[in-house]
Amino acid sequence: MAHYTIHPERFTLHGSFSRDFEPLLSIDSGDAIRYRTLDAGWGLEPFSASGVRERFEPRERPRDGGHALCGPVAIRGAEPGMTLEIKINDIHPGSWGWNSAGGFPHPINNRLGIADGAEYHLNWKLDANAMIGTSDKGHKVTLRPFMGVMGMPPNEPGIHSTYPPRYCGGNIDCKELIAGSILYLPIPVSGGLFSVGDGHAIQGDGEVGCPALECPMELVDLTFTVREDISLTMPRAKTAAAWITMGFHEDLNEATFIALEGMLNLMKEIFGFDRKEALALASLVVDLRITQIVNGVRGVHAVLPHGAIR
Repeated sequence: MAHYTIHPERFTLHGSFSRDFEPLLSIDSGDAIRYRTLDAGWGLEPFSASGVRERFEPRERPRDGGHALCGPVAIRGAEPGMTLEIKINDIHPGSWGWNSAGGFPHPINNRLGIADGAEYHLNWKLDANAMIGTSDKGHKVTLRPFMGVMGMPPNEPGIHSTYPPRYCGGNIDCKELIAGSILYLPIPVSGGLFSVGDGHAIQGDGEVGCPALECPMELVDLTFTVREDISLTMPRAKTAAAWITMGFHEDLNEATFIALEGMLNLMKEIFGFDRKEALALASLVVDLRITQIVNGVRGVHAVLPHGAIR
């Protein structure tokens, strides 16, 4: 197994997905990469009191119009119909982050009556050793870092936004994808062309304020394995606590049924249950959680705790 390092530089950064992007690196199945990433907004420093900060430049639009991502990385032997296993070995946040609420037009802000006026903004100091974040107004939270965007481009021409989640990953924003978890993604194109970014120091299910606690990451350590024995149509994850299946759709009800469909399929694989038996047991032990409601394409994840069915 080889180990590689990727830092945020002009040739490693992009802000969109495309099957036409040249990979900056080609690796073998089983290899690992240690990334350092910018925050989603390409920031090089915290916001000042006046709300400005230095951002990474130059940027080329529309190629660099979305989240700051590192990649893409090609995995030799990865082909459509196979699954990419991404083991999240370790994640260390940087020393600062930010989040905000209100102050701009968005369905959430409009519905809650906070779209007008100034944004409520918090700057955070992050202690990666104690895993504590402290805001400039004195709030304290326990950090639980993960990457908001992990994914590959759809097998379609052109440039594709980083903002929605897709069947092949993207802006998943699932708070369970912490160190020790494994993400499984359907491979859409030859080589996969995987990219990562959008570090979150902590986020609640739903990501209801639009941003999470956005931050750069000092370390994101991932191991990539091509799985020919797994065939998926939507992302799946395995954490220390549970199996997770995901659903994405503009309609939250549809996202729910997509996640539930994935869970029934998983329960058939694990236990041999037919769909009725799986649904009967799922009604007892599976939780449905709203992943996020902010990305246009909403997310739901179904959670089956390990050992819940014996």
